[in-house]
This record gives sequence, structure tokens and C-alpha cells, in this order.
Amino acid sequence: MMNPETYKQQFTTDDTPGWQAIDDQLEKIYGTTEARHYPPLCGIHYMAGGTDPIDGASIYDSNHQHFHRHIISYGMSELYYDEEKAGGEFSKWGFEFTFRLAPFKDDESDPIWAIQVMNNLARYVFSSGKWFEENHFIPANGPIRLNTDTQITGFVFALDPELGKIETPHGELSFLQLVGITDTEVEELKKNPTVGAVEELIKNLKKDNPLLITDLNRK
Repeated sequence: MMNPETYKQQFTTDDTPGWQAIDDQLEKIYGTTEARHYPPLCGIHYMAGGTDPIDGASIYDSNHQHFHRHIISYGMSELYYDEEKAGGEFSKWGFEFTFRLAPFKDDESDPIWAIQVMNNLARYVFSSGKWFEENHFIPANGPIRLNTDTQITGFVFALDPELGKIETPHGELSFLQLVGITDTEVEELKKNPTVGAVEELIKNLKKDNPLLITDLNRK
């Protein structure tokens, strides 16, 4: 565990140790592949008065399992230099969002709507003080991609199968993957919204879909 003295020796105020920790983990999966990085969608960082809690998101094209977009948030964990946060148990909220999406006919380019979903969930966390963990369940009360004919109407959270969990200079960080679930699955979980029920569903989804890629065409 890093202490403030070691932290000050290793980093300067210009560094972004938490951001770098995320990039280092992504490099293990994607090597030198460049991500397409999107800054806050509103154009202003949250700390400067912007409305998007997420400071940005990176999108990778992944050919693992089968072609999909892999989206990773920056902002739910401690990204920037802060010696007071050195060696904490968790880095800020202790997670970043990830999402894997199979190509969808209505997405002509990158699925920016998925970053908005992450921002909406982040607003809930920042305003309520409640965070997400593995095996949590969220009904979306409609299609996860607005105005879309899809039966994917909710999410469960799983640990990202490739990125997992890391230790950063600010504490532990889990890459929590949003996994889209069908209306039928949502209704079943509403009857029994326990960690065990979510865990069982994720285990079953992984049999045919080990990376838990969301396909908006899934019935």
C-alpha cells in the first residue's frame, strides 16, 4: 500500500496516477492499439461545473470472442494527483464502468449513447452516495438505447472478464461491466432481486458469452 511520502516521491502535481493505472491495465489487453477517447460530452469537466460526472470514456475495437466495442469510463475512481488520497482502501468510488457492445445497425459510428448511460448512473452515485458492486441489478424501465426496438431493458454488473480488479496509488479499483439483460430476465430478477439470483444469471450468460458482450438484438 502506498503512503503519502512514497506518493510524493513518485508523482508530481502534473501527474494523473489514477488515470495512468487504468491505461496501464488497458495496455495489457490492447497493447499499442489506440483508443478513441471522448472527453466530457457537455464539454466542461464536472469539477469545473460540468454536468457529466465522467471525465471521459475510451472506446476500443475488440476482436476477442467476436467483434465488439469495449467502452471504459474515467471518473468514478480518483484520477488526478492527490497525496491525501494515497494508499486508500478504495480509489474514490472504487470502480470504473465498462461496457461491451456488439455492432448495432442504428449506431453509424461509436455508441455515444452508452457513455450517456454511464453518466446517468454516475449522477445517481454522486447524488445518492450509493455505489455499485458486482451482482447488482438495475432495471432501465425501457430500452437501454432510447427509442430503440430492443428487448434489452436492464443491466446487471459483473467484474469485467479481462480487466478485473487492480490496485492503484489511490486504492483498489474494480472494472464493473454493465451487461444488458432482456425484459424477461429483468422481470425474473424483479421477483427475486438477490445477489445470488444475479450471480446465477451471469453464470448462465457466460456459458455462451464469456466476455458478457451485450447484443441489442438478443431476445
